[in-house]
Order: sequence, then structure tokens, then C-alpha cells
Amino acid sequence: MEDDRRSELRSLVALAHVASVPESIAFYRKLGFEVKNTFTPPEAKDPAWVWLEKGNARLMLSLASAPILPEEQAVLFYLYYDDIAATRRRLDEAGVTAGPIEHPFYNPRGEFRVTDPDGYVLMLTHT
Repeated sequence: MEDDRRSELRSLVALAHVASVPESIAFYRKLGFEVKNTFTPPEAKDPAWVWLEKGNARLMLSLASAPILPEEQAVLFYLYYDDIAATRRRLDEAGVTAGPIEHPFYNPRGEFRVTDPDGYVLMLTHT
């Protein structure tokens, strides 16, 4: 039984490839993420990988080895906040371009869309 518990899924963390790790760090900090770890190769001046966290939200970003094509980013990242209107105002003040707050049937308290520097779509929604 102990082996069964140890082999159960504990968490899932997405890793997204980005054109610039420092630029992505700056963007995700505006969303509330904190840098928990980075890796800079010996021959590089900028990090090639970062681990970001805020509460239970975790994300890894890694320097892409090929061009990032925004129109080919087929993953949606959902970020959950307690107050969507306040979050939208804060991001607007921080210079982050965000879509309008919408109220689809599955989220009557609201959500809005933000696109990161590499074209990944982030859906900011109510918890």
C-alpha cells in the first residue's frame, strides 16, 4: 500500500519554450509569479531556464532552440484569482494588454485573456 501512495500523481507543472527567459520573467512577475530557481549555462549571460511560483501555481520556462511562432501556440494556461476586476485593473496599470472581462456560462464571475510575449494564451479567471 505504501508504494501505491508514493506512485500517485502529486502535481503537474507545465514547461513552455520561450524566445527570451528574462523577458518572460518580467512578464510573469506582473502576473504575481516569483522566481524560485534559474539556470544560466556557463557560456551565457542570461538564464536559459526558470522555475516560477505563486501559491499553488508553478510554471517552468525554457529557452527555445527554434523560433517561437505565436500562431502555433495551441495551449491555454488558466490562472485563477479571487477578484478578476481588480486583477484586470492591476495588470492594466502595469502595462499588460488584456482583453475585456467576459462572463461565459461556465464562469459567470468573469474571465479575461492575456497573451504572453511568446503568444501563449493565458485565461485569467475567478477561482
